[in-house]
Amino acid sequence: MANSSVIAAVSSTLIARLTTGISDLFTPAARVALDDLANTPPNDPPLVTLFLYDIVEEAALRNQGRTTEVVAGRLVERRPPLSLCLHYMVTAWAGDRESEQRLLGRVMRLLYEDAIINGPELLGVLAGTDHELRVSLSTMGLDDRARVWWAINLPYRLSINYEVRVVEIDTTVTESAVPVRVRDVATGVRR
Repeated sequence: MANSSVIAAVSSTLIARLTTGISDLFTPAARVALDDLANTPPNDPPLVTLFLYDIVEEAALRNQGRTTEVVAGRLVERRPPLSLCLHYMVTAWAGDRESEQRLLGRVMRLLYEDAIINGPELLGVLAGTDHELRVSLSTMGLDDRARVWWAINLPYRLSINYEVRVVEIDTTVTESAVPVRVRDVATGVRR
């Protein structure tokens, strides 16, 4: 069951995947961190920041059916989970543009070659579950990217945007009833 900590678990999973994948690029090794970019991050050692800037509901999954299960002799009906799409902006900070571009190129290769994160790679509340996170490059125009930088009050930098789908938060709302044990069905014509 994915509780409301699932968003943090997705971020931790991405950080772990990228940290492993970029560790051999520089000495000392580049770092990966979740950052809100309220201040300009340090660039020594090189750093890749993940900025979670938007979370939207996955509208196509909104009207899934309810699930029913028997728990302790009672039928429990559960609403479908809240399905989300997380939007991350990935930025490299290395002090020189060539190193930053090498970092971004490696991040893009890592997330392209293995765009489905599952199994033992999942961390936090997702660990040990059968969830799959699908990571894809987001098509975001230059104007929209510039607006994100403007909103955080930093000068525009080369960055890439990714969507992570489908992140589910299970609901705690349930309806419970005792299952029908005996049914009496009358047939025939009454006179």
